[in-house]
Amino acid sequence: MARFSLFLRVLGIAGGIILPATAQPEPVAALPVGTVVAQRRPINQALDFVGRVEAVGRVEVRARVTGFLEDVMFKEGEPVKEGAKLYRIEPDLFEAAVKQSEGALERSRAAQTLAAIQLQRAQELLDRNSGTVVARDQARAALDQAKGAVTGDEANLQTAQINLGYTHILAPITGRIGRTSVTKGNVVGPDSGVLTSIVSQDPMYITFPVSQREFLRYQQGGDRPDRSKIGVKIRFQDGSDYGQVGRVDFVNVSVDRATDTILVRAVMPNPSGALRDGQLVRVALQVEAPEQKVVVPQAALIADQGGVYVFAVEDGRAVTKRVKPGQGGTGADTVIEEGLSGGELIIVDGLQRVRPGVSVRASPIGPSASRT
Repeated sequence: MARFSLFLRVLGIAGGIILPATAQPEPVAALPVGTVVAQRRPINQALDFVGRVEAVGRVEVRARVTGFLEDVMFKEGEPVKEGAKLYRIEPDLFEAAVKQSEGALERSRAAQTLAAIQLQRAQELLDRNSGTVVARDQARAALDQAKGAVTGDEANLQTAQINLGYTHILAPITGRIGRTSVTKGNVVGPDSGVLTSIVSQDPMYITFPVSQREFLRYQQGGDRPDRSKIGVKIRFQDGSDYGQVGRVDFVNVSVDRATDTILVRAVMPNPSGALRDGQLVRVALQVEAPEQKVVVPQAALIADQGGVYVFAVEDGRAVTKRVKPGQGGTGADTVIEEGLSGGELIIVDGLQRVRPGVSVRASPIGPSASRT
């Protein structure tokens, strides 16, 4: 009997080793996530268009007289002032033409003086009954011819002086000059084509087409929108914003039949020369007063077949919020038209691990955080 009791005790010990007790489940750790607060901000309702930068002034520089090019007096691509010397054409022949015209004018003036004296004598003889009317009339006609010759020679001299002045080709406007198509030693003239071009720099035009639908949207009751209240901002192709604000100054009087759009033009300050003629930009047309809108970072938006949604934190858990993004926003932020009222904790960091209903531990981060 004692041996049997010992056997049972050993068996009980072995059974305790072979059959483990049931383990209690460990609590799941909350996922750490970065969050920002959905904020309400004043947002300008803007319309986006594709526009192009155009110079207010554009001049094609050409030669107006024919001659050998002695010098190119500018640096390509640099700013030039109105009246600056650009090219110099050999002036010797034109200087000689001026002197020749001066000599011809002196001869015609001397002939006019002689004709005036002869008319005076013919009149005196006629007054003393010693001359004839025919002689007086002939002297008067000779004087008139001499005056005409003087006038013609004065015009010839003026033409020669103008042509001499054309040997110095000057900048007609202030702006930035392009590359030269001719170099020193070539013969240039009116048939040589464009020697170079100059475009003005400040201000610049921004032209962009507006669809009739958008144009009519802001013609409430048939009235034209107040141009003084229409602000124009532009973005470059790399996404950076241009710091100046322009104003619409012209709306075309006709619709482009090919595109069904209306050409709109704005004047944009360009004090630093950052805008270049022909540059392609994105145009934001601000036509309404700012409105309070909910704004969240773009990094918080997730798209699926059902649309766009964000994850918000409620009672320590991730909750799906379906949203409707709208136009506008600043930098990396996006306007939310529907789905958020402002003040929600929106997850922007750690989104790849988040699932609806999962327990999360929210930590505030900056608005520029990216999705990881």
